Amino acid sequence: MAKEVLTENLNPQQREAVLYNDGPMLVLAGAGSGKTRVITYKFAYLVKKKRFPASSIFTVTFTNKAADEMKQRINLFFSKGLKQTWIGTFHSLCNRILRREIDVLGYRNDFSIYDEEERASLIKQILKDFNIHEALYKGVCNKISLLKSALISPEDFLTHNNGYSFDEKLGRVYLRYQDELKRFNALDFDDLVLLTIQLFKIYPSILKKYHDLFSYILVDEFQDTNQSQYTLLKILASQHRNICVVGDDDQSIYKFRGADIQNIFNFKKDFSEVKVIKLEQNYRSTQNILNVSNHLISKNFLRNDKKLWTDKCTGERVFYCRLNNEEEEARYVARSIKDLYLKANYEYRDFAVLYRINIQAKAIEDALRAESIPYHIISGISFYQRKEIKDLISYLKVIMNPDDNVSLVRIINSFYRGIGNATISKIELEARNLGLSLFATIKSMIRSNGLTLTIKNKLHDLIANIESISSKSFKNTADLLKEIIDKTDYVNRLDDKRLQNLFELISSAENTSLREFLDKVSLISSADDSPKGNSVSLMTLHNAKGLEFPVVFIIGLEDGILPYFKAIDDGEELQEERRLLYVGMTRARDYLCLTGAKRRKLFSKYQDFEPSRFLADIPRECCNWIEKIQPTIEDSNDDKAPMPPSSPYALTYSIGTKVKHPVWGVGVIRDCYGEGEDKKVMINFPGIGIKRLALKFANLQTMA
Repeated sequence: MAKEVLTENLNPQQREAVLYNDGPMLVLAGAGSGKTRVITYKFAYLVKKKRFPASSIFTVTFTNKAADEMKQRINLFFSKGLKQTWIGTFHSLCNRILRREIDVLGYRNDFSIYDEEERASLIKQILKDFNIHEALYKGVCNKISLLKSALISPEDFLTHNNGYSFDEKLGRVYLRYQDELKRFNALDFDDLVLLTIQLFKIYPSILKKYHDLFSYILVDEFQDTNQSQYTLLKILASQHRNICVVGDDDQSIYKFRGADIQNIFNFKKDFSEVKVIKLEQNYRSTQNILNVSNHLISKNFLRNDKKLWTDKCTGERVFYCRLNNEEEEARYVARSIKDLYLKANYEYRDFAVLYRINIQAKAIEDALRAESIPYHIISGISFYQRKEIKDLISYLKVIMNPDDNVSLVRIINSFYRGIGNATISKIELEARNLGLSLFATIKSMIRSNGLTLTIKNKLHDLIANIESISSKSFKNTADLLKEIIDKTDYVNRLDDKRLQNLFELISSAENTSLREFLDKVSLISSADDSPKGNSVSLMTLHNAKGLEFPVVFIIGLEDGILPYFKAIDDGEELQEERRLLYVGMTRARDYLCLTGAKRRKLFSKYQDFEPSRFLADIPRECCNWIEKIQPTIEDSNDDKAPMPPSSPYALTYSIGTKVKHPVWGVGVIRDCYGEGEDKKVMINFPGIGIKRLALKFANLQTMA
C-alpha cells in the first residue's frame, strides 16, 4: 500500500510534491491540476511511510465541504479509517483550540459563534446607541472584519492610522462591538483566528503544547489566506518548519474578504529554504479552453508564471456572442442549453451560468422558466438561515450560553409575543448599567417594581422555560429541539413547508451533543452550498470557485460589468477581475460560451456598454465569434426597443444541429467554422466518433 500511496495515479510533479518532506514547500497548482490529490496522497504518505501520527498533521482548507471531501478521500487509504485528525477550515480548527483554551483570555468555553446576521444585528444596535444611521451597518461590518483580518485591534485603530483612513466613529463602534461580544461570551468568525493568535502570543506554554502536537502543516487554497490566517500558520510552523502550502495566485479572487495575494510571494521570503513545485497539467478542460484561459491570465503581471496544458482533445472552440440586450442574451443562453440538452447527451445538472453580480440572474431566470428548464441559484438563503431554523438555533444558543444577548432578543421576538421593543430597550439599558447579560438582568427585574404585572409574567415564563429546559438531560440535540418546540408551541405558528424544515433540522441533530451541533451549524457558510438535483446551476463567479461543469456560460462580458466598473481605474483591482474571469473559464470541461450585451438595465436604468476589455486578451483562432447586434426601432416613447433576436441555431449548419450523413448516419454538429465554400463542420456520430467534414462534399441532410 505504501508504494501505491507514493506512486499510484500521480504525474511526476505531483509525485515530487508528495515525496518532498525536507522543510517548507510551495506547490503552485493551476486550475484542475489535481491539488487535492496531492494533499490527500501527501497526508497518507506522511502517516504510512514517515510514521507521523494522523493527529499531528494540521490540515486546513477553506470550506467545510472541501474539508469533508478531503477526510473521505484520506480515509480511503486506511482500512479502519481515521478518527482523531485535525482536518478542517481555519475557523473550525481554531474553534477546537479555543474550546480547550479560551478561559485564559477571559471567556467561557461555552461561547457562542455569531454569523453575519447576528454580527449585523449587534452592530445595528450599537450604531443606534451612538446615533449613527443604522443603514450604514453593512459597511461597518465589512470594515471591522477587514481590520480584524489585518490584525488591527480597536485600540490600535484608535491610536494609529495603520494605513487605514482614520475614522474615530468607526473606532468607537469597533471598540464597543468587541466589548459587547465579550460581555455576551460570543465570538464572530474573525475572532476565532484572532483570539487563537492572541492565545499563542500571550501564553508561550500553550503555544508549546500545540508545537508539540502538530509536526506537519498542510494548507489548501493558500492564495485565499488573509493576514491573520497567514500569521497563524507562521506561528504554528515556527518550530518544525514542516509546512506545505498549495495554492494558485491566478485564482486569488477574495480580496474583498481580506485575502492577500502577497502571502504567496511572502511565503518565499518568510521561508527562504522553500521548495517550489508547479502543477501545470490540467485534468479538467479541453486544450482550446486552456489556450483561451492561459492567454487571458498571462496579461496579469502580479503572478507566478504557469501555462496549463492537457492531454485531452483540443475540443470545441470557445464561443463568444454579443447581443442587443440582456433579455436577448438570456434567451440565447436558455435556448443554447435546451438545444445542447436535447442533442448532445448532457443533463441539466451539467450546465452552469456564471455572472459577476447577482442582479444579472433575473433575466436568466425568466428565460429558463420560459423554456421550462429547471434551475437553482447557489448561495441564496441556505437552510440554516431560514427564519424558523434560525429561531430554534438561537434558542439552543441561549440554552448553552445564557449570556448571548443577540440570540435571547431573537427568541423573545419569535417565541414570546407581547414583549415589545420598548420593554427590550428598557432591559438592555438596565443591563448596560448593571454590567450584566440580558438574561441575568431580566431575572433581577422580575423581582423589582419597574415592570407591569403582565410584562413580568411574560418575562417569568421566558426565564422559567429556558431554565426548565436547561436543567434536563437529553440523549441528543434532536430530543432537546423537540422539547423546545413542545414548550413553546412553535409548531402552531408554521405552515406545512416550514414544518418540514423543522423536521429536517431535528433529523440533522440526531446523535450529536449540543456543542457539536451548534459548532457545526455556526461554522457553515454560503461557500458550502452545492449544485442540487438535475437542474442548471446559477451563481456568481466568486461562488463558482472549486466547482466544475461540462458546459459553462459566462454572461455580461462588458466593461462596467466584467471588469466591474469600480475596478477599471485600479491596476490591482483590474488584475483581480481578470483572475475572476479566469476562474470562471477554468470551471468548464467541454464547452465554454461567453456572452455580452450592448445594452442592459443596471441600477434601475438602461445603459449602453462596450465589450469587455478582457476580450482583447483572447486569441480569436480558439473562438467562434458571433455578433448579433441588430438595428433598433423607436417605440412610441422614443425609447430604444430591440428587434427580435434570431435563434442561435437559425443557420442551417450551426452548433447543436442534428444532421444525417449517407454513411455514418445521424450526428450532432459540435463545431462550425470557415466561410463560403470553405465552410467545415465537426460532427459527433454516436458509436463512430468525431468527424471533420467540408460542407460542399459532405452531402448532409438537416434533421428536424
